[in-house]
Amino acid sequence: MVKNKYLYITLLSVLGFHQEAIAQIVAATPKLVVNITIDQLRSDFMESYVPLYSNDGFKRLLLQGRIYPHASYHFSPVDRASAVATLSTGTSPYYHGITGVEWFDRQSLKTVRCISADNNGYSPMHLLTSTIGDEMRMTSNGVALVYAIAPTADVAILSAGHAANGVMWVNQNRWNNATFYGPVPQWQTDYTRTYAVEPDVNKSITDLAVNCLEKSTIGIDDTPDYLSVTYQQQGASPRESYINIDQQLSRLITRIEGRVGSGKVLFVLTGTGYAIEPEEEGNEEKYHIPTGKFNIQRTANLLNMYLGAIYGPAKYVETCYKNQLYLNRQLIERQNISQSELLNRAQDFLLQVEGVRNVYTSTQLLTSESERLEKIRNAYCIDKCGDLLIDVAPGWKLINEETHQTTTQRTNFVSFPIIFYGANVTRERVLTSVTVDRIAPTIAKAIRIRAPNGCASEPLF
Repeated sequence: MVKNKYLYITLLSVLGFHQEAIAQIVAATPKLVVNITIDQLRSDFMESYVPLYSNDGFKRLLLQGRIYPHASYHFSPVDRASAVATLSTGTSPYYHGITGVEWFDRQSLKTVRCISADNNGYSPMHLLTSTIGDEMRMTSNGVALVYAIAPTADVAILSAGHAANGVMWVNQNRWNNATFYGPVPQWQTDYTRTYAVEPDVNKSITDLAVNCLEKSTIGIDDTPDYLSVTYQQQGASPRESYINIDQQLSRLITRIEGRVGSGKVLFVLTGTGYAIEPEEEGNEEKYHIPTGKFNIQRTANLLNMYLGAIYGPAKYVETCYKNQLYLNRQLIERQNISQSELLNRAQDFLLQVEGVRNVYTSTQLLTSESERLEKIRNAYCIDKCGDLLIDVAPGWKLINEETHQTTTQRTNFVSFPIIFYGANVTRERVLTSVTVDRIAPTIAKAIRIRAPNGCASEPLF
């Protein structure tokens, strides 16, 4: 009897310990996830102005956060729309479908914006997978609150996903809402009617985020909520821009922790992985940098002449957009021409054109397992990209005489970090190179939900 008594007490103690441990784990779930994206964030600039920052912005994140200083995107090229869609979905354009701010539509033969309007205005209809916000809404049966605030409509909508409670962005110095998401919350209507956007857009974004915090019920109950905030580069110099962003980060972090509670908020900060460099006409020649001009429209005409000599006169290249050539697939099928054979001939021809460093065919990108092609393949979407992608030499100007667009080709790497701070995050600097598609599954793990449906990456911790 005595032995049974001691055994019973021991079992109770063990069970009690486990129940307490489980309770502590459940209680540690963040009440709020704040995902902060800084468009064109650069590590070199961010670190250069550390002495000028306040204690509660960049400094707090750098001193107390879990930092991955060597972050990158696992596809190329990157722009703000493809970057933000990847951050929210945890996958690449190959799956989520957002290859850029806009792309060429084969059906209409026009460019299409990534959040093109329908009867409900702007919508995320082109975003083909779920976002972390969508998963939070579905898992909680609609209880979780999801809001996104950004300088542009595409960033706001792609950050939020398909099932958000509210999405807000700036247009002509006024706040705009997306009616796609249903009735606009009253607090949001009251604020956007009362307050215009200030010249300091980042300050206005912080003001609206703070109002969301104070007037809605976000971060109040035990169901994790989600707030996406995007800041932009602004100011006459990088120094001015980063000091401005630091001030807004300080306000945002301080107000949120004061409202929800220190240690109950998970903050995530990262960048969009690209930087727009100012074009200085004649600079390359002045400093003897190799350069040249590659005219995509003329190249398409030459390719049509070459293919016409082989298969008979016709317009085999229907149109071009940026560095991509789109074939007339119906014509090729009608003339019973092997598309793969035609693509191979076109590739061989284009590789001989001055200024071309490489050419990728749609067949090559869809079927090859080469690691060398992985970043380009991840950025490719069969319905939205061309049949031939031309890699123009770095420093050369890509010209389209028809659209009067000129861009200088750059392949330089932009260094930016991923920083986690707050709930359940231990201070650490992790020097391993990581990709941003792992942010979404890390957030999902922290709040104990499934990752977005196109996400196959592992959490960072």
